[in-house]
Amino acid sequence: MDVGLLSFILVAIQQEWHLSSVQVGWLGSVNSIGLAVGAVTFGILADQKGRKLMLMATLLIFSVATGLSAFTMGFIGFIILRFFVGVGLGGELPVATTLVSEHVSKEKRGRIIVLLESFWAVGWLIASLLAYFVMPQFGWRITLIISALTGFYVLVLRRHLPEDINKGTTKGNRESVSVKLKKLFHKEYRHQTIMLWIVWFMIMFSYYGIFLWLPSVLIGKGFSTVNSFGYVVIMTLAQLPGYFTSAWLVEKWGRKPVIAVFLLGTAIFAALFGFSTSLTMIMISGMLLSFFNLGAWGAMYAYTPESYPAAIRATGNGFAGGFGRLGGVLGPLSIGFFIGHGLSFANIFSIFSLALVIAIVVILLLGKETRGQEID
Repeated sequence: MDVGLLSFILVAIQQEWHLSSVQVGWLGSVNSIGLAVGAVTFGILADQKGRKLMLMATLLIFSVATGLSAFTMGFIGFIILRFFVGVGLGGELPVATTLVSEHVSKEKRGRIIVLLESFWAVGWLIASLLAYFVMPQFGWRITLIISALTGFYVLVLRRHLPEDINKGTTKGNRESVSVKLKKLFHKEYRHQTIMLWIVWFMIMFSYYGIFLWLPSVLIGKGFSTVNSFGYVVIMTLAQLPGYFTSAWLVEKWGRKPVIAVFLLGTAIFAALFGFSTSLTMIMISGMLLSFFNLGAWGAMYAYTPESYPAAIRATGNGFAGGFGRLGGVLGPLSIGFFIGHGLSFANIFSIFSLALVIAIVVILLLGKETRGQEID
């Protein structure tokens, strides 16, 4: 919901504060820098201090920072707080998937993780509805305050979330960060680590480049602000069947084939979306782009924690996500840069398609299948 809201708020504050395309790109990218810092930092801390505690801490960080950002009066203050919002959210994602993967049997672990990640689409949908119904009436500041209420959910997590299985039970919990990092590149895990870092980079480069700019791209194609927000709501709905299809296939086909097929679909429809000019083609390609992109994203979250033992699982998950966030930094920045230099949407989206093709080649060459694999 938070990331989704940012894509709509960027449109509002660009007009209110008269920001350039490059400045708007920086707002999306600073958020991703925070996501990278949070993923690495809290991935390490989750292995040392426990999954549950870090999950609650990250939720509070990004909820409080979101609420405070509603009161900023200019670009600098907003961009600083967006960094801390990113730190909290970036830490939450790998910690949550690591925790859940350790509580689910191997027969349904992949499916459950993808279903967990499908709530990303629910959040995007809520963000779209807030942007469509609340923001025009009450403004972006009130919308941010409403989204900050998520902080109260920490009370639910504290009471109902199961305690960590591995906390304090392994020597790995007491190892230094440098030792854990060396283990990620030990010959046993080296190829898997390199593969995960590259694939996550390419997925996030394309995802954040496309979706943070989606309302702005639609406006650039000639649609009104209100209509653009409405079209994004419809495209967002297509994310849910993408997740559900991926969740079903990931235990049927395995992790690698599902990720490769869904990335290929994303690459094809990203290119088509860039070339589309009619509303019909924009909506069809946009919905299929959402379907395939988020299906691949969900399968990757199931795949990543299965690649490492408990002692370095959250660290490996966090570093993979953190490196991927660098792609999330470059994606919004690059599209702002390209638009500022007059590059067409067709050419811009073709670049994202090429990045996804690279990810497909890497996972097919270096990745190992983890379906049905026991994890400690």
